[in-house]
This record gives sequence, structure tokens and C-alpha cells, in this order.
Amino acid sequence: MIGERAARELRGLARVLVRSGYADRAAVTAALTEAVREDAPSADPATLVPELIDEAVAALAADSADWPDETDPDRLDVVLAELESLGVVVVRYCTDHHDARQALEAAAEPKGLVFFTDTDVWHAVDFGMLELKVWHPDTANVAPGEPLLDDVLALLHERDLPAVFDEGRIETTLTWQRRVGY
Repeated sequence: MIGERAARELRGLARVLVRSGYADRAAVTAALTEAVREDAPSADPATLVPELIDEAVAALAADSADWPDETDPDRLDVVLAELESLGVVVVRYCTDHHDARQALEAAAEPKGLVFFTDTDVWHAVDFGMLELKVWHPDTANVAPGEPLLDDVLALLHERDLPAVFDEGRIETTLTWQRRVGY
């Protein structure tokens, strides 16, 4: 038996992992198994984890029935693909800035880097705002008035994704409705 607080936190984690749309079932299972072992050591992960995932998937399926044909994450994907076509390295749903830096350093003649982490997506799922980090090829943050920042902001606005640059990052307002297949 697990406590009410642990159960609520585990359901919340399952929810954001599933709704992120970036983690497959195996990755969600691994993350939840680790969380169950840490937060609810008396529970059996082999039983609890599939229940948590199935509950989150069912809730997502019910919600997605009313979504528009094109969602905000769909429009974001178009922006990110356009940036990639311009030579900008794009890293989606990475663990941290070290992962993003490695991708940037591995690229041949990158024009810059745009990335967001798993926790940025989880925040977007719950609060409707995704933080995008934008770096120059030398890993320096962009600054107001620089062409790379202006280009990223213009592409976001062209796709009806409200965005502002604040304290070294772009805050993009969106409703996180990403369709997933489980």
C-alpha cells in the first residue's frame, strides 16, 4: 500500500511522461519503475507501473478526441524542422544542456542550437509554456537584437505560437496536445 501523496505524485509523473509524446512505453516504464522504487518502496513496480501508464494513456485518449487537427506541438514541429533546414541544430526532450552541447559539438558547421529538456516539456504539459534555449555555435546564449534569436521568434510567431525572450530563453505559450501511440 502506498500513501496518498506518493500515489498522486506517481500519477502526475505518469501523466507528464505519457503526454510529453517523446518517451516511448519502455522509457516511461523505466522512469516510473525508478520512481516507484524510490517513492513507494513497498509497492510492486511490476503491478503498479502498467496501471499508472494505462491510466495516463486512457486519459490522454479521452482528451485527444476533442483536439483540433493541428495542435500547438504540431506547429512547433514545423518550426523546428524549418530551423534544422537552415542549419540550426535542434535537440528535443534532452536530459540537460550537456546533451544539447554534445549534439552541437558533433554537428558540422552549425548555425546555432535550439533545445528543450524533458522537464521543459513536463512544464508545458502542466502549465502551457515551453522554454526554448537558443545558443550560438560557440554555446553562448543569444541576446536581444541578434539575428538568430530574431529568426527563431519570427518562425514561432508565423506559426501562431506566442513567444517572448526573457532571461536567456524563449518562453513559448502553447497548449501541449501531442498525439502519442501506445
